[in-house]
Amino acid sequence: MHTEGERLIPINIVDEMKSSYIDYSMSVIVSRALPDVRDGLKPVHRRVLYGMYGLNVFSNRKHLKSARIVGDVLGKYHPHGDTSVYDAMVRMAQPWSLRYPQVDGQGNFGSVDGDPPAAMRYTEARLKKISDEILADLDKDTVDFQNNFDDSMTEPTVMPTKIPNLLVNGTSGIAVGMATNMAPHNLTESIDAICAYIDNPEITIDELMKHIIAPDFPTGGIIYGYDGVRDALHTGRGRVVLRAKVGFEEIGNRNAIIVTEIPYQVNKADMIARTAELVKDEKIPGIYEIRDESDRQGMRVVYELKNDAIPNVVLNMLYKYTALQTSFSVNNIALVKGRPVQLNVKDLILHFVEHRHEVIVRRTKYDLRKARERAHILEGFMKVIGTQDDLDKAIAIIRHSSNPAEAKDGLMKEFDLSELQAQAILDLRLARLTGMELDKIRAEYDEIMALINDLEDILANEPRRYQIIREEMVDMKEKYGDERRTEIDYSGGEMSIEDLIPDEKVVLTISHAGYIKRTSLSEYKVQSRGGVGNRAATTRDEDFLEYIVAATNHQYMLFFTEKGKCFWLRVFEIPEGSKISKGRAVQNLINIEPDDKIKAYIRTNDLKDLDYVNQMNVVMITKNGTIKKTSLEAYSRPRTNGVNAIEIRENDQLLGARLTNGSSEIMIATKNGKCIRFPEEKARAVGRGSIGVRGITLDEGDEVIGMIVVNDVQNESVLVVSEKGYGKRTAVEDYRVTNRGGKGVITLNITEKTGNLIAIQMVTDEDGLMIINKSGVAIRMGMDEMRIMGRNTQGVKVINLKKNDEIAAIAKVEMDKEVIVEEEELTEGAEGQEETPLTETPTVESENSQTEENNQSEGQEESAE
Repeated sequence: MHTEGERLIPINIVDEMKSSYIDYSMSVIVSRALPDVRDGLKPVHRRVLYGMYGLNVFSNRKHLKSARIVGDVLGKYHPHGDTSVYDAMVRMAQPWSLRYPQVDGQGNFGSVDGDPPAAMRYTEARLKKISDEILADLDKDTVDFQNNFDDSMTEPTVMPTKIPNLLVNGTSGIAVGMATNMAPHNLTESIDAICAYIDNPEITIDELMKHIIAPDFPTGGIIYGYDGVRDALHTGRGRVVLRAKVGFEEIGNRNAIIVTEIPYQVNKADMIARTAELVKDEKIPGIYEIRDESDRQGMRVVYELKNDAIPNVVLNMLYKYTALQTSFSVNNIALVKGRPVQLNVKDLILHFVEHRHEVIVRRTKYDLRKARERAHILEGFMKVIGTQDDLDKAIAIIRHSSNPAEAKDGLMKEFDLSELQAQAILDLRLARLTGMELDKIRAEYDEIMALINDLEDILANEPRRYQIIREEMVDMKEKYGDERRTEIDYSGGEMSIEDLIPDEKVVLTISHAGYIKRTSLSEYKVQSRGGVGNRAATTRDEDFLEYIVAATNHQYMLFFTEKGKCFWLRVFEIPEGSKISKGRAVQNLINIEPDDKIKAYIRTNDLKDLDYVNQMNVVMITKNGTIKKTSLEAYSRPRTNGVNAIEIRENDQLLGARLTNGSSEIMIATKNGKCIRFPEEKARAVGRGSIGVRGITLDEGDEVIGMIVVNDVQNESVLVVSEKGYGKRTAVEDYRVTNRGGKGVITLNITEKTGNLIAIQMVTDEDGLMIINKSGVAIRMGMDEMRIMGRNTQGVKVINLKKNDEIAAIAKVEMDKEVIVEEEELTEGAEGQEETPLTETPTVESENSQTEENNQSEGQEESAE
C-alpha cells in the first residue's frame, strides 16, 4: 500500500545491479585505486600533500602533529576514515616503502618488520624537500582545481610536479576488475631517459633502456634475470624476480649466510619466522640457527649453518622456499585523461613530458598576466609622478576632492588613467613620491618589460619550452639524484649481456681448497724479473694458490669433478676480489654435490663460436687409465646443475681434463713410472654420455697419476716428480709414439729411494715450479736449472725432504707474457731451495699456473688461444 501522490516505477533488478555496479567500479577506478599518469598520485596522497601545503608544513618549517594534518585532510578534502588518510601518510614517510619518500616523519612510523606506526596523536610530520618540487608552482594556475566534497573549497585535480613521481616511486592499487602494480625506478636514470626522449621523441624503448636499466627498489636487493624487466619496460607487464643480497662469512668454525638486503615489500620478521618453521619441519636442512642482528647501522640476518652443510645448497633452498626470493609482477595501469590505460616506459615518459609542457605553458601565461598587470600600474605611476608639475597637479586633485571616489575620477580624467591605475596612485605611500623612488619605478618598469618579452618568446617558441623542461629535469637530477640500490644479476635469466660487461683482461686464481676469484689485470703491476713481488692472496692456513690463469671477462671456465660432471661459469660471473682477498669457495658458485670434488679447470673462449667449439676437444683421463675425447661442442650449452661429462665406473674417478686442438699428442703417466705417448687422433671423439676407451694398460696395483697434452714437441719437455723428491726433465722425443692402450715405457726408474711417481707436467725453460710438501712447506724453483736427461734414469734430487716427509703436489707456474711478477721472500728460494713455511708463502701472482695436486691435473692449453 502506498500513500497518495507517490509514484512507483518497477525496475528490472538485473539492469539496476548492472548499472549500479558499473558506477561503483568506475568510481573506485577513477577516484580511489589508480594513480594519475601525470603526477603518479592517487587522490588520497594528493590530498595529504595538498593538506600539508595548506598548513605550510614545508621541509624548512617545524614538524606538525600528524593528527592535525589528518584532521585537516579529512575535514577539507577526503571524507573517509581517518585510518585511510593516516596509513597513506605513514607509507609516504617510510624509506623502505617509497624509493623517494614524500613525507618527513618524526616518531615511530613502523618498521620493515611490519610493526605498526604509533597512533597519529604521538607522531609528527612535515613535507620532504622533494615534495616541495611536486607542489612547485601550484599557486600559478598551472593545474585545474575542482570543488571538494561539500563545495566549500577547491582542491587540485593533479599536481604540477617536477618529479616524474609515477616512474620513480611506482604504486600499487586494486580497483574493481583491474589492478595496478608499478615498480619504482632510479631518479637519475629516469631523468636521463626523459632528457633523451626530449632530445629525440622518436627514441625506441631499447634506446631508453640504456638509461632506465631496470626498476630500482628502496630496499635494494638483486634483480635476478633480465627477461621480466625487458617485458615490463616494453609492454607494461612483466615478472621481475627479486633476490636478497647475500654474503658468506665464517662465524667461529661454522659457515654462515648473511642477508643484508631483502626483496621489496617483504616483511623481515615474517620471513624469519617462516624460515624457522621450515627448518623445524626439516624442509630446509643444514641450518643451525637463525639470528636477526639488524640495528640502526643496517640490516643483518644471519643463517648459521651446520658443519656439514654446503652454503650454496642451503642458499638455493632458501631462495626456493622462503621470501629471500620473490617476484614483483609489474602491471603498469594508470589513468590517462580519466581512463585506465596500460602503459610502457615510453608512454609514461611521454605523458609526463606533456604534463610538464602544459604546466610550463600555464605558468608562463600566469606570470605574463601578472607582469602585464604590474607594468600597467607602473605606467600609471610614471604618468602621474613622472615630472614635478604632474605630481603637484595630482596632489592638488586629491586634496581638493571631498571623497576617494571623486579623487579617483579626477585622476582618471586628468591623466587618462584606468581605474586600476588611479586606485594604485591613491594607495601610494607618501614616501614613494621622492625622486629616488621614481628612479626605482623606472628601473622596475624596464625589468618588467624585458620579462614580458621573454615570457612572450617562451609562449611563441615550442623548442624553447622543451628546453626549459629539460633544464628543470637536470636541476632535479642534481638535487635529488642518487646511486642505484638494486643490483642486476643478468645471468639469472637467459639474457646475453656481453655488451654490458667490458671484455677486460682479468686474472683468475683458484686455491688448493677451492677458493676462486677474479682480479682485474691492472691490479697486478708489472715488475722486472727478480724484483720482490707484492703480497698475493691471503688463503687459509694449509691452503695455497694452485691454479692461476689470465682470461678475459667473456671467456668460460669449465669445471670437471671426480664423479664425471661438468659445470660452467662465465668468467664475469666469478666474484671479483682484490689481490689479497681469499675469494669465494667454488662450491658456493656451482651446484656441486657435497661429496664430489673438482678435479680439473679448463678455460675456453666463447662457447657460442661454432667454428671454435667444433675444432676443439676435451680429453679426460681417469685413475684406471680410461681416456675419453669429446668435441667441445658437447659442452657449449651451459646448465645450472651441470651435465654428465663422463660415466665413471666403480672404484674409478676422473683425474683431469685438457683442451686439445685436434692435432695434439697425449702422454699419460702412472704411479709405477710408466708413460705412454700417442696422437690424439687414436682416440676417436665420442658423445658426452659414453665411458671412453682404454688409454693405457695398467699392471696390477698401478694407477694413472696424470696426463699432459703436447702441442710443440721441439720446445716442450716432460717433467716427472716422485713422492720422495726425485724428478727429471726429458725430451718428448725420448718417448716413442705408440698406439693407444699399450703399456707405455719407463719414464722414471722407480726404486725404494724414489718412491712412487706423483706428478707429470709439461714444462719449458721459462716455467717456474712450486712444490708443496705434505708437511705444509712450499718451495719455488726455476725450470731452467733442471737439465734435460735420458728417459730410463732415476733422475736427480729436486728437493731435500725432512724425514718421512713426502711431496703432495707440484704446480707449474708459467710466466704470463704481460706480467712478470716474482714472489716476496721466495726469490732466493729459486736458487738455494730454501724452505719457507706454507702459511707465510704469498702465492704466485698473475701467472698461468698449471697444477697437479697429488694426482690432479687441470686443463688449460695455450692452443685454446
